[in-house]
Amino acid sequence: MATGDNRIEGFGHVSRTVGTVFRYLLLAATLFGIVALTILLIYVANDAIQPLTADPGWHLTFFLTLVLPTLVAGSYLLRTDVPSLKFGAAVVGMLAVSTMFAGGAAMIFVDIVEPVTWFGYVLALGISLAAVVGLERLDRRLPFLARFGLAGAVVVLSVLFVPAFVRSLPVYPSDWIMLTLSIGIPVAALVGRYVAAEGGRRALALAFVVAVAAIVLAGIAGPLVGVSSVPGLVVMAVAVVPTGGYAVGTVRRNADRQTGLAFAGVILGGALVGAVAVDALGFHGPRSWLDWQFLTNAHSGTAAQAGLYPAIGGSILLMVTVAALSFPLGVGAAVYLEEYAPDNRFTRFIDVNISNLAGVPSVVYGLLGLGVFVTYLGQPTGTVLIGGATLALLILPIVIISAREALRSVPDEMRQASYGMGATRWQTIKNVVLPRAFPGILTGTILALGRAIGETAPLIMIGAPNVLFSLPTGFSSKVSAMPLQVYAWASLFASEPFYQAAVPAGVVVLLIVLLSMNSIAIVLRNKYQSDQ
Repeated sequence: MATGDNRIEGFGHVSRTVGTVFRYLLLAATLFGIVALTILLIYVANDAIQPLTADPGWHLTFFLTLVLPTLVAGSYLLRTDVPSLKFGAAVVGMLAVSTMFAGGAAMIFVDIVEPVTWFGYVLALGISLAAVVGLERLDRRLPFLARFGLAGAVVVLSVLFVPAFVRSLPVYPSDWIMLTLSIGIPVAALVGRYVAAEGGRRALALAFVVAVAAIVLAGIAGPLVGVSSVPGLVVMAVAVVPTGGYAVGTVRRNADRQTGLAFAGVILGGALVGAVAVDALGFHGPRSWLDWQFLTNAHSGTAAQAGLYPAIGGSILLMVTVAALSFPLGVGAAVYLEEYAPDNRFTRFIDVNISNLAGVPSVVYGLLGLGVFVTYLGQPTGTVLIGGATLALLILPIVIISAREALRSVPDEMRQASYGMGATRWQTIKNVVLPRAFPGILTGTILALGRAIGETAPLIMIGAPNVLFSLPTGFSSKVSAMPLQVYAWASLFASEPFYQAAVPAGVVVLLIVLLSMNSIAIVLRNKYQSDQ
């Protein structure tokens, strides 16, 4: 209790001064960290982009067409309509991030995976899903083990034989048609469903037809504007159509957000007008090392010709492998530990060790991958599969912990209500718990993948080459990655052009990918929290 001399037993003297000082010390430490990181990023970006090498007219043109209109429109919306400002910024950000990922997907279909192979696996997946859904409807006629065995057999047979059958056909559609069927139509269906909102079947059909027409038009008209059919179609299906669907669907639900579309139009239109104007006026832009040549060239002995293309493709394949291995294992372990496992010494021992494994240095996982996959199992070093498996071990504890936290966030009353309706534990998990926890699970997985894509030590330990001159073509191919390529430029090729130009450009590309992945996780988290 408080006494006359402002003391509380167990807490000491009552004083607001100490708390105020402590608060401002924390604020100062936070600001110092933010400012130091910002200065470092500006320094690296300046070396990579070199904005001061552009003509003064180039800067003036973009200031008048892009910067000034954006500041005016943004300031107006900040005072009058903040939700529309956020919506417009979200449209521009979604288009930028999705375009980047669409470029990675186009790279896969152009140089790594043939569209006919992709189409075969998508067809196998469709057959498997149809079989699983059909067998699920027989839950009262067949026991669970029988349905599980039949579904497993259909999945295995489809994956083993359907892609090979498709590739063996003497005649099959062109690449862009197969990509339209396997990517464009599913994307158009999702976009149409979002755009239609509660407009009924007619609105859904109209949105679906418009989306499919845009994707098909991109595949047909791409060669007419200097872009091949496959990249044009993929960019339209992965970036443009989803962004347009998000914008139209949001405005249909909230008509007062139309001003946000105008703000997005100011930004995109200003950038387009500025690009046309500087080209017409003959102004030279920055002599940036981070250009199209840098993104599409392989490594070279000279910094002016060096590029990051094989490393970008290797990072993409590694992340696909890591996601395929870590996501089902991590989520499955989280579901068992949270929903099925009893509370005893053994499970508590597992909990403690999972938490400890999340803090183990990455080089230890590299040694584990070298010892288990290479030495014990006799697999070749530095391949996509071994690198992906090692990185999957690295982030598996993080995926398990984040998935468990998402499962714990589901109110227990929802489980009890499901049990009260007569549902089994499996039905409750499938229909109640997992749908509610999925956004949190996905957010944690994306953040974990963001850590994996920037790791270098595990790949070095398993013998991944620092430099490759071609893209990997399969899971058994040698693979490099963006961090390894940057490390090679900074150490093995530590000449001044590499160190002062190629290294900063590679770091900027890696940071853009990391920030894009983290932004997706933040958007999903915010949407999940707003839906609670």
